[in-house]
Formats: sequence, C-alpha cells, structure tokens
Amino acid sequence: MPHLPLASFRSPFWGLRPSQGLPWFHPLSTHSKSHGSSISRRNHEAKQKRQREKQAALEAGIARKSKSAAESSKAWTPKEVVVYEIPTEAGEKKDVSGLLPPAYSPRYVEAAWYSWWVREGFFKPEYQMKLPQATGETFSMCIPPPNVTGSLHIGHALTVAIQDALVRWHRMCGDQVLWVPGSDHAGIATQAVVEKQLWKERGVRRHELSREEFLREVWKWKEEKGGEISEQLQALGASLDWDRECFTMDAGSSVAVTEAFVRLYEAGLLYRSQQLVNWSCALRSAISDIEVESRPLPGRTELRLPGCPTPVSFGLLVSVAFPVDGEPGEDAEVVVGTTRPETLPGDVAVAVHPDDSRHAHLHGRQLRHPLTGQLLPLITDCAVQPHVGTGAVKVTPAHSPADAELGARHGLSPLSVISEDGTMTSLCGDWLQGLHRFVAREKIMSALTERGLFRGLQNHPMVLPICSRSGDVVEYLLKSQWFVRCQELGARAAQAVESGALELSPSFHQKNWQHWFSHIGDWCVSRQLWWGHRIPAYLVVEEHTKGDEEDCWVVGRTEAEARKRAAELTGKPGAELTLQRDPDVLDTWFSSALFPFAALGWPQETPDLAHFYPLSLLETGSDLLLFWVGRMVMLGTQLTGQLPFSKVLLHSMVRDRQGRKMSKSLGNVLDPRDIISGVELQVLQAKLRDGNLDATELAIAAAAQRKDFPHGIPECGTDALRFALCSHGALGGDLHLSVSEVLSSRHFCNKIWNALRFILNALGEQFVPQPAEELSPSSPMDAWILSRLAHTARECERGFLARELSLITHALRHFWLHSLCDVYLEAVKPVLSRSPHPPGPPQALFSCADAGLRLLAPLMPFLAEELWQRLPPRPGANSAPSISVAPYPTARSLGHWHQPELEQRFSRVQEAVQALRALRATYQLTKARPRVLLQSSEPGEQGLFEAFLEPLGTLGHCGAVGLLPPGVVAPSGWAQAPLSDTTQMYMELQGLVDPQTHLSLLAARRHKLQKQLDGLMAWTPSEGEAETKRQQRLSSLQLELSKLDKAASHLRQLMDACPSPGKL
Repeated sequence: MPHLPLASFRSPFWGLRPSQGLPWFHPLSTHSKSHGSSISRRNHEAKQKRQREKQAALEAGIARKSKSAAESSKAWTPKEVVVYEIPTEAGEKKDVSGLLPPAYSPRYVEAAWYSWWVREGFFKPEYQMKLPQATGETFSMCIPPPNVTGSLHIGHALTVAIQDALVRWHRMCGDQVLWVPGSDHAGIATQAVVEKQLWKERGVRRHELSREEFLREVWKWKEEKGGEISEQLQALGASLDWDRECFTMDAGSSVAVTEAFVRLYEAGLLYRSQQLVNWSCALRSAISDIEVESRPLPGRTELRLPGCPTPVSFGLLVSVAFPVDGEPGEDAEVVVGTTRPETLPGDVAVAVHPDDSRHAHLHGRQLRHPLTGQLLPLITDCAVQPHVGTGAVKVTPAHSPADAELGARHGLSPLSVISEDGTMTSLCGDWLQGLHRFVAREKIMSALTERGLFRGLQNHPMVLPICSRSGDVVEYLLKSQWFVRCQELGARAAQAVESGALELSPSFHQKNWQHWFSHIGDWCVSRQLWWGHRIPAYLVVEEHTKGDEEDCWVVGRTEAEARKRAAELTGKPGAELTLQRDPDVLDTWFSSALFPFAALGWPQETPDLAHFYPLSLLETGSDLLLFWVGRMVMLGTQLTGQLPFSKVLLHSMVRDRQGRKMSKSLGNVLDPRDIISGVELQVLQAKLRDGNLDATELAIAAAAQRKDFPHGIPECGTDALRFALCSHGALGGDLHLSVSEVLSSRHFCNKIWNALRFILNALGEQFVPQPAEELSPSSPMDAWILSRLAHTARECERGFLARELSLITHALRHFWLHSLCDVYLEAVKPVLSRSPHPPGPPQALFSCADAGLRLLAPLMPFLAEELWQRLPPRPGANSAPSISVAPYPTARSLGHWHQPELEQRFSRVQEAVQALRALRATYQLTKARPRVLLQSSEPGEQGLFEAFLEPLGTLGHCGAVGLLPPGVVAPSGWAQAPLSDTTQMYMELQGLVDPQTHLSLLAARRHKLQKQLDGLMAWTPSEGEAETKRQQRLSSLQLELSKLDKAASHLRQLMDACPSPGKL
C-alpha cells in the first residue's frame, strides 16, 4: 500500500485527539447552513470524479476479476475527519437531526452511541424479555477473560468481533441474551509485569517488600491498567452486560475458587505429592504447560539467558565416558551422550536397551561416575532408543520426566542437584555448590577433559523448553505441590465429545481433544507466587500423617474449618494445634476453569446460574482448546454435574502479514484502538518505550514497527475492523491480517454511507413507508432488488445458524456493492429524476435501506445505528428505539419478495449489460449513447429482455434499447455481438465513430496484444498452477484479438458504405 509523508496529513487524520481550528477539518453542527451548501458542492464534485473514473475504467475494457479485499483495496489517501460536536451528555441519545456529512468519517459515526446503548439497558437480558419479537429462548456466553496485564491486541479483537456479532444477532432475533464480561488476574504474567515495573521505577525487588506490601502494589497497578481493557471492549462495540462484570480475583471468584478446591479435595481428586514440575528459575515458580515454549534448535545455538553472565550454547551432544568398574583399559567404558552435562552430578544409573548387542556383555555391571567415582548400575530398559546417540543414556530422575519414569520402574532414588534459583545444590560438592547451572556446565566440561573422560562434541538438533514469561530455560524439579487427578475427569471430557454431548467446531479439533485427554497427566496447580488465590490448605506443624514420613495437611474453607479437621485427624484439641497456611497460590488456569459458572454466582444458587447455565456457546481461539476449554469441561462437569456448555466454536490464530505470531517483543502486537482511530509512527514507538521490554527487545520491536508501519496506521474505524476480522472463515488456516484489508472494509463503509445519502435524498421529507408485508413491487426492477434483499437475508440467516460469519460478510458485500449500488441505484436514477416519479422505487429503496442496515447491524453496529436512526419511521408500527434491538430480517419475514426465477432471468440482462459495455469499450465510445437493438429467435428470450429494456440501456450506458423482430435484417452501420446461440445484439455506430481513426487505434492495440501473445507462446510449457494461469491468459488474449479483428472488419465495411467520416 503506498503511503504519503506524515507531514502532509498530521493530527487531523492520524492523531488520537480531535484538533480544532485546522483547515478542512469540519466539525458537523446542525446550525451551519453554509456548511450544508459546502457539503453539497463537495459531494457533487466527488460524484462527478467517481463517475469519470468509473466510465474510463469501463471504456478501457477493464474486466472485473475476483481479488482478495487486500489486493483490490484502493490506495489510501488522507480523509477529511468530521467530529460530532453537538453537546450530548454521556448516556443521552445522539442528535441525528442534522445532515449527514458528505463522506463516511468513523470518528463522527462512532461518537455517543455506546454510552446510550448501555444506559438504556439494551444489552441486559431483562430488557430483551420485553421485546415484541421475544422468543422466550435464552442465549448465554462469557467472554474469554483477557489477562489484566495490559491492552487487548488484534487477536482479542477477533474474539470480540465474532462473539459480538453472534450475540447481537441472537438479541435482534428475540432471544434473551446474556454476555458476561470479565478479566483474568493472570498470576505469573501480572506479578512479572509489576516486579519489572518496581525495579524499573524504584529499584526495588519483590522480596524486599512484605507480601502485603507487594500485593498492594499489584492492586494499585490493576486499578490503573484494568480499566484499559474495558475501554477497548467498549471501543470495539462489545454489547456486554457491564453490571455483571467480574474479575477472577474479586470476592465472588475467591469464594468459588476456595469451594472448588475443597470439593475436589473431599472427592479425592486433589492431593499433595512430590513430583517433577515445569520450573522457571527466573520466576522461582512452577509454570503450566502453556507457559512453556518448545523452541526447536537446528544445532549449535547461543542464547542469552536471565541471570547468566555469558551466552550459553545449546543444540550440542556431549559424549562422556563412564568407566566399567573393575575393568582396566580404555575399551572398558560406556560412552553416554547428553545435551545437559550440568545434570551429571544427579545421575543415578546408565541405561541401555536390552537387545543392544554392543552392551550385552555389561548387563548387571557397575560403572564409575565420571565426576564422583561413585558406583552406578548399568540397567536395561526398552524405553532406550539404541540408534539415537551412543545407545546409552544417563538416568537423572530428579531433572527429566522420562528419566523419572524410568527410575521409578527400577526403584532408583532421585538426586536433586539444581535448586529453585537455578544454582547447583550442596549434593554437587563444594566445587559446584552455588554456581549458576550453566556456569557449572563449563566447569564440568573442563573437569571431564582433565580426567580424560570427555569423548567429543557434535551438533544435535533438539527442542529446548523456554519459559514464555521470563525467557529462561525451563528446568524439571522435584517439588511438593498440589495436583488434580485428571484421568477420571479427562475420560468424562473425552466421552462428552465422542457421544456428541459436546460439539467442537470445526470438527477437526476433535482429534486433538481425544489425543490430549487419552494421554493426560495430573495437573500441578501450585504456584510459588504472591499474586493469586492462596491455596486453602494448612500444614499442621510438628504433626505427621504416616509415622514420621509425610507432613500433615488439612484443607478448609476457613482456618477455623481447617483447625476442626486437623483436630479430627490428630485426635488433639484444635486450640493446641499450630497451623501454617500454604504460602503458594493456585494456577491461574484453575480459577479460569471455573469462570462459566463462577461468573454467574456459583456456588450460590443464583437466578442467573439457574437461568443461563450451562452456557449456550463457548467461542474462543483454537490455541486455548486444551488449556482452557478442556479444564472448564473437566471442572464444570465435576462441580456442577453438567457440561458448562454444549457447543464450542474455535477461531484461527491472528498473525501479522508475514505470518508471525503476535508478540510484544517482536513489535507486531496491534492495539485495536490504533487501527480504529489511526496513529502516527512516533506514538507507536512511544508505546513501546513505555512498556516493560528490556533494551534488546525494545530495539528489535522498534525496528519491526518502523518497517511495518513507516507512516503509522490510518484511521479505519471500529466497523471496518470488525467486518474485516469476520470476513475470514473459521475453517481456514491462521488469519494473516493487514491494514490494507481493513481499509478495504472502510471503503465498503463509505459506499454504504453514500448509498444512504442518495436514498434519503430520494425519499424526501414527505415520504411515508408502507408496511413491509403490504409492499408489492410495481416494476420488474423493484421486484428484482427486493428479491435480492430476501436472498441476502436468507444467506445471512444461514451464515449465523452455521456460525460461518464469512458467508454473511460475503452476502452483505454482494448486496450492498453490487445489487444495490452498482445495479439498482444506477437503474432507478432516471426514473427518480422524473416529476412526478412513480411511488414504487422509493418504497423499494426504503425497504432495502431498512432491512439492509438491520442485516448489517451485528457486524457494523455503529454505522448501522447512525444511518438507521435517520430513516423515516413506519406509521403505526411499534418501532424499536435502537437497531440493536430491532427485529433481524429473516428468510421467512421477507420470503414473499423472494423470486429466484426473476433473479435468474435478470442475470441474462446483466450479461447483456456487460456485453454492451465491452462493445462500447471496443469502439471507444466515450460520450456517445448509441441506440441498441436486441434480436432473439426464442419468444421467451425476447419477452425476458422486453421487461428490462430501460434499465438495460441505463446500465449499459446506451441510448434507447429496442427489440428487432426475428428474421428482420439489422440496419446497416450497426455493430453486432452475439449474446447466445439464439440472441444477437446490435449497436448503432453510424455517425458516432470515425472508422479511419478507430482502425488505426485498433491496429495499435492489436499489435500490443499480439506481442503479448507471441511472448506467452514462446514460453516453455510448465506444470501445475503456473501453466494453468498461462493457458488462461492465452485464451483471454486470443479472445480479445478475435474481438478486435471483428471490430476492424466492421469498421472497414462502414468505410466502404460511408467514405466520408462522420463527426464524433
């Protein structure tokens, strides 16, 4: 997309705040008459320019080709920004009594509506019960609670666009709709952000504060930043019931989390155990699987890691010799390959495959540890892959999930040699204790070399687990944590999908679902954080449950309840016992898994829970299928006795135009408000600097922004953004969004805007609409456009029922751009110019505007409301106060207008229009309006065209169109073109063209096309798509040359008949 220098359009176009007193920046006011005339003049000039461009394109023979929205979007030029300046208190209805601005301006259109919608209660289910179209059905959804760690990005905007479209459609259809807003406390992410901010602003580390002091800082940050998400959701037009907003750390959520923990514990589904967990040494906390990024490495790769003074090399396989005890000589050793030499102090055995002949003679022997000299058993296990590396592996049960399983099978005791902060433990000896694990790696490598036990180093492709929150390498550490038993819960979730009780859409996600739940392990829910729901479990100090082996833990909703249970467990009076509450908090996904029912008041039996649970639909990104959706299904089924929802709709991931995932560190995360309002590059860069990126990340992100948005982002508006996002099918791959695609949707908004300006002007002030059910079209053209409207309603209904929003956007684009603007409006302009004009076209225009805007409203709520409010009301009708609660047009309500046969007949007329335009272009008739005759040997075909002669001439830019009886010879000097085997078209040329001049022009064009054809013919034929395109181009050129030859022949005949050239 070409860009203009920012200096040419500063704050009026790109700034986030309206500027005053700038040239050609017109605040719209109802008191300015001169402004009205200015609007009219500019509109007339713009209209003339568009007509000239359109005519030139037609006469140049530019064929319509199917292109993507991004490819066909116009080059962006700065647009005049109009702001709404009529004083309107927040919550008051917008003043729509003035003239519409001459062109679409998102800032004007989107002003004032949202606060009015909220104040009137349109988004509340209690209001919707009173609607005339109320069905008595309910439709409930919850928004996937975005993390409170900052702003929404464009991926969140996709979620909102899809969900709000579905919610608004159900509301307009008369369903009682509840859409619950909320946000997630995001334990690890929020704590990391606040810790970074404290260090950056005050030079203070978390552990220098008390827990209470730190939590006050987090709540302070939440109050400052949390409102930003609500503002963004409102800017996106999300029709949420804000009175029911919840936060996963508010009082109600805390009660639900505690109740869930206690119930799961009492059901035997929650237990405490020492197991391997994903551990972030930088965060000093366990982390969930979704926070582990599996980074593939092709071989040797250097990475800079938190807390490590120098870069660390990964993707290397180190070969180490383990001498065989009692066997002297170099051959008496087993060589082991490892990518983690720093874990050597934790080795407790070496394993080989029992069928590996290389080591068969050593079965049952002892090996000497290369660092400590301690004896280690050589064990055999079928899990060892003999063809990988040396065929022998070291066994480190305390730091590898696979080794932990192998060690358990052979009764091996683990040795923990890496501590929580990533340094080596005392078990490693004084020479390593306290060293950073990757510094210790180098020291171990040196020791192996000195002892003559280092056997080589080679590149080794591998997958490295990285903590997505800190960038550190994830360690596997043995920790005493709380775990949820998932086998039984997972089996129920898998069965729900298999039985059809839970529907996943698109259905290809079912395979991942079943595979994940068939291999699911227990879920570690402990997190070593301060921010989050503190675990309601208490250690009974100096008491044990089994002899002196295990600590005694009790669980309770309150400390008093826990003390009572401790007394029952130990047989001692509760007052004599000392309880210490677990300092850890619960995994954020635990509280998120409760959201569908906790947000409705669970565990209390609230009216909302009774009326709206289970939810009707869960819509979210496909990346959350297992980590969030799966856990909601497991806990919802267990705690409420029913599935939390019966249908799940999953959308694709949003990536940037290069196909990369949105990431703050890459600088490609887009704030939807920047696309909506427009933003200069300088502002984008300032946002990066105000964030929490370190210096290296900041430099990378800033460079990426300068490359992707060298001139900033133009103002596109909310409706255009929503429409562009919804235009992508859910069944497709990842969504690669570009700003040019959103701009194309803005052009669509402008087209609708101009259509309504034309329609409102055509209706006039005295127009009275007829009831839709009584309107009977008075002409074939009126009948055609109303049939197209009914067809569009049918397609939109089909799209919403199938939840395929791309079907709806396609149907709406086709109706507004092609059927209404390109065809019907152009066809009726001559009819409306007559005085008096027939009453049929205004009634049809009103019906198209009214129903067309209501069809559009779920996807473009602001534009639809702005324009619909200006339509004259139907007399005596119980008119809805807002389009957001007006009835949605259905196939049934508009079915009396649907005439598929008429549409099929008119398609033949449209083919004739295209043929006429092509003929005009061939003979380069720029201004002339030639007469046209149609001749058909089929009476039915003749009758078909007879009903549309006037619109055929209008749309074909011709003069009078008549019918030539079958068998009658056409007048001389008229060009001929076949429409079909039975129908011919004749166009008057006599006196309209200079044959001699046009022959030379045709010859020049023919020479140019022939060169292109010769070039293509000279190419060596290829295969696949390229060859298909070449053949298509060859056919196109040959057809065009044939037309030129035919036109040249006709012009020569015209010269013979009339030697003297006519005047043009």
